[in-house]
Amino acid sequence: MITSTFGGAVYGVSASLISIEVNIVQGTHLYMVGLPDNAIKESQHRIESVLKHIGCEMPRQRVIVNLAPADIRKEGAAYDLPIALCILQASKQYALRQLGEYVIMGELALDGTLRSIKGALPIAIEARAKKFKGFVLPQENAHEAAIVNNLDIIPVKNIQETLAFFSGSQHIEPLTIDTREIFAEKVQSYALDFADVQGQENIKRALEIAAAGGHNVIMVGPPGAGKTMLAKRIPSILPSFNLHEALETTKVYSVVGKLGKQGTLMTSRPFRSPHHTISDVALVGGGTIPQPGEISLAHNGVLFLDELPEFKRSVLEVMRQPLEERKVTVARAKISVDFPANFMLIASMNPCPCGYYNHPSKECVCPPSAVQRYLNKVSGPLLDRIDLHIEVTPVPFDEMTAKRKVEDSAAIQARVIEARNIQQERFKKHSGIYTNAMMPSAMVKDICCISKLGQNLLKTAMERLGLSARAYDRILKVSRTIADLANSETIGENHLAEAIHYRSLDRQTWGS
Repeated sequence: MITSTFGGAVYGVSASLISIEVNIVQGTHLYMVGLPDNAIKESQHRIESVLKHIGCEMPRQRVIVNLAPADIRKEGAAYDLPIALCILQASKQYALRQLGEYVIMGELALDGTLRSIKGALPIAIEARAKKFKGFVLPQENAHEAAIVNNLDIIPVKNIQETLAFFSGSQHIEPLTIDTREIFAEKVQSYALDFADVQGQENIKRALEIAAAGGHNVIMVGPPGAGKTMLAKRIPSILPSFNLHEALETTKVYSVVGKLGKQGTLMTSRPFRSPHHTISDVALVGGGTIPQPGEISLAHNGVLFLDELPEFKRSVLEVMRQPLEERKVTVARAKISVDFPANFMLIASMNPCPCGYYNHPSKECVCPPSAVQRYLNKVSGPLLDRIDLHIEVTPVPFDEMTAKRKVEDSAAIQARVIEARNIQQERFKKHSGIYTNAMMPSAMVKDICCISKLGQNLLKTAMERLGLSARAYDRILKVSRTIADLANSETIGENHLAEAIHYRSLDRQTWGS
C-alpha cells in the first residue's frame, strides 16, 4: 500500500514542499531514496523505537521511503514524524485520514515526543501558497508558523496526539494569533537609550545622520571612549519595523532556529555583534546546504563589528559585495541561494596599536608607520563603502558627572522618522530603494544636485583628500541626508561641508 504526505525543505529563506511516499512490498529492510542526508537515514532507528514505545511495530517487510523531488538534497531530522505516520498508514496499523491535505514536520525523540524544527515560518508560507489545509508541527514552533494566516496550524506534543488527530479520535484546535496586535504591542521596545549617554553630542549627531539615511559608520577612538555604548543604542533611534520588514527578518531567524520556544513575529530591529574570531562563512553564510550568516541575521537592523582591524582580512573583504548589493549570493555545485543582507554596518576601532593616537591627554607611543600599518588592516575598498568616519574622544569628567538633562532616543528617532518619510516620498516610484544610502550611482547625479560653489568645495576636497569616485558618491548621499534632516529641498554648502568632515579616515589625512 502506497501512502504519501508532505513536508518541507528550506533553501535560503524560502521553502520547497517535499512529497514523502512510503510503500511496503515483499522483502526485508528499509530503504530511503531521494537524496536524504545521514540524519534522515538514521531516522529508521528513531522511528522503530517510537513505534515500539506506542505499542506498534516496524513492518518486517521491505519499506521504501521516497522523498520527492529526488534531485534535491534533503537534510535534518524533521522528516521523522511524516515518515512514521506514512509507515503506520501503509502497514495498516492505523487508518489516518487527510494525510495528503497537511504539511507535517517534526523530529521524534525515542519516546515519541516532538522536538522543535528549523524554518517553520517559510514552510508555512509555502504551504499556504500551495493551498494546503494546514500544517502539523511541534508545539514549540506553533507560534512561529501561526504568523501565517489562512492556514490551520496544528500544534502537537508527541506522535500519539498526531495519530489521534489524523484518526479522528481527538480534535486539536488550530492555533491562531493576531499578528498585527502582537506587532503593535511589542514594536520598538529597547532597554538601552541615548538618554544614558553624557556628552558626545557630535557623535550623536553623526549617528543620527547615519540612522536617517541608512549609512554605514566607523568610529575611531581610544579604549573607554564609549564606542560600544553608543553603537548598542543605534537600534533605539531607527524607525520602527513595518510589518513587511518584521516578516522578512523573522524568516531569517526561523531558518536558523533562533526564534526560541515561544518564537513569534520579531518586533525589534536586530543588533548583531559577532566576535572578531568569526570565519567568513559564519559571517556571510554557507555550508553544504547554505545557511544564513551574521550579515543576514542583521537584515533590517545593525551589524556591529567591534575592533575592526582584529577581524581576519578575508572576513572583512567578503562584506564588500553585500554592502553594495544588500544581498548575499551563496553558490554551490548544485544550488545557488540568495540571502537578504540589508543592514547598517557600524564598526569601531582603536586609532593605533596602543590605542592613544590623537588622545587629548595620553601620549601615543606608536611611530607613524605603526599607525598607518594598523589602519592598513582595513582595506581601502572597504573604507570607501563606509559613509561616515567618526573620531570619538573620551568624555571629560565634569561633563560625565553633569546633572543636565540629555536628549533621549525618542526625540532623536522622531527626527530620523521625519527624514525617512521625505526619502520614502522621494523614492516611491523606485522599487527596492527606501533610503539615501541605497541610491545607485546613476540616481545620485539626478537627486543630489549641488551648486557651483558646492562643486568647487567638493573638487577641492577630492584633490586634497585623494578621494575615490565611490567616496564622491558617499559624500553626496550623506549630504542629501543632512539636508533632509534640515528639511531642505536643496543641498547647501554647509550640508556638503559636514559630509566631507566625515571622511577623516581617508588615507592621505590619517596617521601622517
